[in-house]
Amino acid sequence: MCFLLSLMLEDFRVLPRCPGRGRSTELLKQTTLDLSLPNGTPVDTSSPASSSSLLNRLQLDDDLDVETRDLFVTVDDPKKHVCTMETYITYRVTTKTTRAEFDLPEYSVRRRYQDFDWLRNKLEESQPTHLIPPLPEKFVVKGVVDRFSEEFVETRRKALDKFLKRITDHPVLSFNEHFNVFLTAKDLNAYKKQGMALLSKMGESVKYVTGGYKLRSRPLEFAAIGDYLDTFSLKLGTIDRIAQRIIKEQLEYLVELREYGPVYSTWGGLEVELSEPLEGVSACIGNCCTALEELSEDMTEDFLPVLREYILYAESMKNVLKKRDQVQAEYEAKLEAIALKREDRPKVPTDVEKCQDRVECFNADLKADMERWQNNKRQDFRQLLMGMADKNIQYYEKVVCLAESCGILQFRKIQCLTAWESIIPLLQDKPETK
Repeated sequence: MCFLLSLMLEDFRVLPRCPGRGRSTELLKQTTLDLSLPNGTPVDTSSPASSSSLLNRLQLDDDLDVETRDLFVTVDDPKKHVCTMETYITYRVTTKTTRAEFDLPEYSVRRRYQDFDWLRNKLEESQPTHLIPPLPEKFVVKGVVDRFSEEFVETRRKALDKFLKRITDHPVLSFNEHFNVFLTAKDLNAYKKQGMALLSKMGESVKYVTGGYKLRSRPLEFAAIGDYLDTFSLKLGTIDRIAQRIIKEQLEYLVELREYGPVYSTWGGLEVELSEPLEGVSACIGNCCTALEELSEDMTEDFLPVLREYILYAESMKNVLKKRDQVQAEYEAKLEAIALKREDRPKVPTDVEKCQDRVECFNADLKADMERWQNNKRQDFRQLLMGMADKNIQYYEKVVCLAESCGILQFRKIQCLTAWESIIPLLQDKPETK
């Protein structure tokens, strides 16, 4: 992943694609370049199948699942509201369903960010043994990000839509009473004013577990999950920082590029004999400016949000793991207390049996949600990497085309194009985990 990101540092542009995938192979046959990946693996220069076709196949797989679904939720149509005390954005939440729990087959309500936050808090209270999908972060640095800009609002809309779809696809969370209210209530504030809604027995019991119990040690299975989440968070954090640095350098390069092109045009006005080629160079640089801006937008709107979501997802999973540890610690403490009594006819108290049930429930739900999360992660990151490879392939194909039109064959660009094309079969050959 870091290798893929480092390739972007060479050229930060995505230009319209030249006809034909795998042109790098033809060009390389004209050279004596010996290409290989950093780990020493030779690059397969045979023309790979289009990454777009694989993305379409992945989308088709999603469409096949639609036939078995009975609840569909979308977030769209953001609107700005200016009031005396505050300014905020609301989003339309549309629900279509055939479930008996809903009185109508279709609903349309408007919700603001704090409503989504309320829903997540209620899910955590009432379903403490389950992994609750993360929300996009609420706060932004003033003066750095305009939270009312079209770009920010659209990025947040996509994240909120993903949040609800994660819940909709969950076999337990999607049936939660608070989720039903969120999707259907015209006046959600009236429901909020009722105060703490009734929690499930499981949620209530876990809610009042204190931190006074100390866990001896996690079972190996859950210790492995904790170690994996720590490593995963560290790796994604590193990639996130690199990606943000790449975007910063892209924008700095874009400023220089926009000043660079007009110089050739001005020069062409003074040199009649050189006017045509100089104007051509100026136009070419102008196309590079457009392409660079598109690539920056792709990374900002598509790449970074996925990284950030999974960083927050890992933190959510860690929190569930800590809750599980608290319940196990309580159970161990109760067992020790029974052993110290040394009764002739020991009988396990009801509260200890209930505590044991909570531990078993946590174990089962946590493992099921972890497996579901891993499957989603593999699918999401596969699509993310395919999209990133496709964007860079488009760019390098166009760069080679532009270079050829000027009578220049840029070997380094051909190397980069071939390297990105080599990623496609690696992703295609990876078997899907069901």
